[in-house]
Amino acid sequence: MHHTARVLVRIAALGDLHSRGRPGELSRRLAGLEQQADVLLLCGDLTDTGDPHEARGLAQELAAIAVPKVAVLGNHDHERGAEAELEAIFSGAGVQLLDGTATTVGALGIAGVKGFGGGFGRRRVVAFGEPATKRWVEEGRREAEKLEAALRSLDTPHRVALLHYSPTLGTLAGEAPEIIPFLGSSDLAEAAERAAADAIFHGHCHFGKPQAKTERGIPVFNCAAPVLDHLRPPRRFVVVELSLDGTAERTALPPPPGGWSPLPPTHRVER
Repeated sequence: MHHTARVLVRIAALGDLHSRGRPGELSRRLAGLEQQADVLLLCGDLTDTGDPHEARGLAQELAAIAVPKVAVLGNHDHERGAEAELEAIFSGAGVQLLDGTATTVGALGIAGVKGFGGGFGRRRVVAFGEPATKRWVEEGRREAEKLEAALRSLDTPHRVALLHYSPTLGTLAGEAPEIIPFLGSSDLAEAAERAAADAIFHGHCHFGKPQAKTERGIPVFNCAAPVLDHLRPPRRFVVVELSLDGTAERTALPPPPGGWSPLPPTHRVER
């Protein structure tokens, strides 16, 4: 007898909002999210320049979203060195920021890091030569180690990785080849694979593909708003249904009143 897998949790994800603090920037994009998802993941670059004013405007809108909200910061959010102030602002809106840490929403575990660059596979930058190059490589390795430790700390049936930088070349198709090493690192994918993550969500890559897999088959979702906006029809945000059978399924969403096209039909990703 065939049994349909029961949905464990519905995950909405979005990154690279680059908020400038203007009222109403986000409300139409996230209209109806509570009816479609059980948790919202925010994949970094919440602000455009890391200015607390930008964060306050965005936090005001996020506070109105009734589901649990979990985020990581992106490179833009670090521009002014005000990370602690940003964390306090977003925390006041009910957004939990992760940085080498983890949290749970029901039976779902979420581990988050910003990530870093470094390149992919055999063409990764190696720690050789100038001290500055070695420091750059070491920063990427530390982020991967933080991710693996955070994932392993979770005692939940399912675990996902929340990143800003990309863990795979698969979601970078369309980006300028000259900047690929600055967009992510396969060290992140390898860390997620060792810790048996069920899915990975990231942003940062504005011209890449919306979906790919790691070498060992973990589904990877590029949730950068510019990528979703460039799709035809555009998507307002990503929704993935994580099921008990270990599959991750992207779901169609209705348009909000007065704008946005409906999302394409469900696309299933097998582990």
